[in-house]
Amino acid sequence: MAYASLIGAEVRRREDPRLISGAGRYVGDMSLPGMQHVAFVRSPYPHARIGAIDSSAALRVPGVTAVVTGEDLRDAWSEMLFEGSEGSDVAEGESPKYSHYPISVGKVRHVGEIAAAVIAVSPAAAADGAAAVVIDWQPLPAVADMEQALRPDAPLLFEGAKNNIDHVWKRKRGDVEDAFANAHRVVKLRMVSQRLSGVPMEGRAVLTALDPMTEGLTVWTSTQAAHWIRRDLAKMLGMAENQIRVIAPDVGGGFGVKIGVYPEEAALAALTRRMGMPLRWVETRLEHMQATTHGRAQIADYEAAVTADGVVTALRARVVADLGAYPVSAGIPDLTGMMAVGVYRIPAVDYEITCVYTNTTPVAAYRGAGRPEAAYYIERLMDAVAYELHLDPVEVRRRNFIPPDAFPYKTPVGPIYDSGDYDKALSKALEVGRYADWRAEQQQRLAARAAGKRVPLLGVGIACYVEMCGFGPYESAHVRVEPSGTVTVMTGISPHGQGSATTFAQIVADQLGADFEKVIVRSGDTALTPMGNGTMGSRSLAVGGGALVRAIARVREKARRIAAHMLEAALDDVVFDDGRYHVKGAPDSGLTLAQIAERAYSDDLPDDVDPGLEATDFFKPPALIYPFGAHLAVVEVDPDTGIVTVRDYVSVDDCGPRISPLIVAGQVHGGLAQGIAQALFEEVVYDENGQLLSGSLMDYTLPRADDLPAFVVEQTVTPTPHNPLGAKGIGEAATIGSTPAIVNAVVDALKHLGVRHIDMPLRPEKVWRACRQAQNGA
Repeated sequence: MAYASLIGAEVRRREDPRLISGAGRYVGDMSLPGMQHVAFVRSPYPHARIGAIDSSAALRVPGVTAVVTGEDLRDAWSEMLFEGSEGSDVAEGESPKYSHYPISVGKVRHVGEIAAAVIAVSPAAAADGAAAVVIDWQPLPAVADMEQALRPDAPLLFEGAKNNIDHVWKRKRGDVEDAFANAHRVVKLRMVSQRLSGVPMEGRAVLTALDPMTEGLTVWTSTQAAHWIRRDLAKMLGMAENQIRVIAPDVGGGFGVKIGVYPEEAALAALTRRMGMPLRWVETRLEHMQATTHGRAQIADYEAAVTADGVVTALRARVVADLGAYPVSAGIPDLTGMMAVGVYRIPAVDYEITCVYTNTTPVAAYRGAGRPEAAYYIERLMDAVAYELHLDPVEVRRRNFIPPDAFPYKTPVGPIYDSGDYDKALSKALEVGRYADWRAEQQQRLAARAAGKRVPLLGVGIACYVEMCGFGPYESAHVRVEPSGTVTVMTGISPHGQGSATTFAQIVADQLGADFEKVIVRSGDTALTPMGNGTMGSRSLAVGGGALVRAIARVREKARRIAAHMLEAALDDVVFDDGRYHVKGAPDSGLTLAQIAERAYSDDLPDDVDPGLEATDFFKPPALIYPFGAHLAVVEVDPDTGIVTVRDYVSVDDCGPRISPLIVAGQVHGGLAQGIAQALFEEVVYDENGQLLSGSLMDYTLPRADDLPAFVVEQTVTPTPHNPLGAKGIGEAATIGSTPAIVNAVVDALKHLGVRHIDMPLRPEKVWRACRQAQNGA
């Protein structure tokens, strides 16, 4: 029977039967003997001093065991570990601290910040106890708007700081002034990338218990990076890393908001050490909206110097990025600047991002983390160039593309793109998406409306994107072939829905000769897996897969040596081919992995071969990689109601070779849903005083299945030279490309009215108002 490679094969996800049958195990499902529950007292104020805390009423609530404040735990930990604020502008002689204790002491800086913890025998009793805690709050002036936070008279979040600025990221390359002075036209656009919430299906949850074996802790937490949590908890609690075991069981989605250590993880760890009992906390949806990090939150002013035929000769941008109350991930806005030019050869750039603190929930990673903002800005700008010069947006893009023969290409803002063929992806999107046919129908709709017919307007949006992924510093994998020939993989990545168990099993089966159905992949347990950096930034396959391929190669080489001994052949004559180890030219003499594994754990081995068949390897990527693609969106817009309907969508994404096309399609579908939702629906809203107005799913709109069309998923294949698989990331790509495609489509539908731009989300009221203003000549 002919051997069928599993690389690129359509196989059923290994994880699905267990998860869809309800056999998944999440932190919220777990219970330990003697376990009690924690509820947190959270600030109702965006900025306030914490006065006296009266816990007497809470302690009288039936079932409440204890009320613990930050002052009670001052000696139990250090302050929260954040990314750092080396660029912060501080007053001379002062040293402001841009952090807080896990249970805050003295002051809070956003609604939802923790001021006390209540421990009780049930979640309901803990919640009742938290409601009964009385705090003498002393409200302080607050600032929730990022631009207002930059004003000289704005309230300061941190004592000793000269202003609310964390840092300013700048890049200037090329003769920007000359390009603007000699431009045929300067095209300007002001854009908002609104604040978003991650809203994974499973909220955050933590369970902590003492570990008598190590005199330390076991921490179960819904995280994307188990080793990071262990590292940071050890530092904060003053413990050795090998005293803390962090386990991420099944994780129901993350999208970036479950990467770093949170106050709740540190609080439960310290409380378990203090109280000597297992403790569990499960996030409510309101807590998620208030205290789990948000994403995006930028305002951008862009200017392009352009020639008469639409070539961009220079880009100038001033961006304000909202960090929220603390620098949880202060470097993310810098990624927006690093990807500023997108897929275009723009020779001169003057780019500046000002990162500012506000009295709001901290802003950190959310699917794409800085790159969706960059793609949105440059793709909207390209459409604005086409609009002002009366050119086809497709042609404007083609005239500005980085050509295929320019790679590797160093952009003026710093990154070196590894490989790309942007016109190839765009051409495929236009062909598959029937671009010419939709343009013809668009004109027919306009003619029908001119004749008095009430038909929806049609808009066609194009977006081309490139993103960076494959972040290091390294990733790990351990491959162990058991005596029976089954294989166990232990990986440092920590998946939360990506399907890595399937993809990794395909690679093992294909490159080692194992039975796909008998490959087990373990992750998310610091006591079992080698040191790793978790799952984020589309790095699972590009970096984690690279480590796996290296470990497999070491195991395969040892298997060849054992096979040579068993076949009584020279090592150079033994090859691995079609799933078997055999002498060159004699495939019928071949051995299976199971036969070799059985011998590997016996006494019948060459003197220079140790027993066993396993290897650990680490992969350090030599450089970042840059997936790319082109999206085409078709929308219908009813100008009388402002309702936008996504009619058709084609996504052409180049992530290099696709190990599992089914999983890639799933990642693309999910990314498109989130990107389209940002364009049309989702927004975290604060009032001017810093109160959260979108604290539930009654107020924060998520997309439903009937809001989205059937997606068409296509590909081009451009391998990267920077990892053994040639694979590029796909987890964030669709989110990056889809947001500008949808907004471009809506504005395209309305451009004949004079509508030039509408800020996201494009809710019906916004679209309707833009139509009215355009028709009234405003």
